[in-house]
Amino acid sequence: MKLQPDRLDVQSILGYGPGWIGLGNQGVAEKIEQSIVIGSRGEKFAWDCARFEDLTPAHFERLADTRPELVIFGSGSRLRFAPPAFLRSLMAARIGIETMDTLAACRTYNILAGEGRIVLTALLIEPPDRAHG
Repeated sequence: MKLQPDRLDVQSILGYGPGWIGLGNQGVAEKIEQSIVIGSRGEKFAWDCARFEDLTPAHFERLADTRPELVIFGSGSRLRFAPPAFLRSLMAARIGIETMDTLAACRTYNILAGEGRIVLTALLIEPPDRAHG
């Protein structure tokens, strides 16, 4: 699915499909096939988890360290919520968190980043054989 960014001066998600997202910034596009964290201030780093079951509190602590206004957690091909104990670091830092499936997280990130919000999205990108299984 092709997605349209509102602003071209921020890192945007240009497309989404089973097992990948398309990431773009100032006309340069890149296909990402592993879980990743991206942010409206240019943050971009691998998120070391291929499955929802791989998540730990440390994954969310790393997000809190970047100090965004809001974290959007894309939980994969379907909506799944991380255990509240995993989110303690975000709550302690008074950082909002929203959970949605990865496609919805991509769209929401583009909207909020396009509005100039300080937002981070952590996207669980499942291997294609798991994405629809």
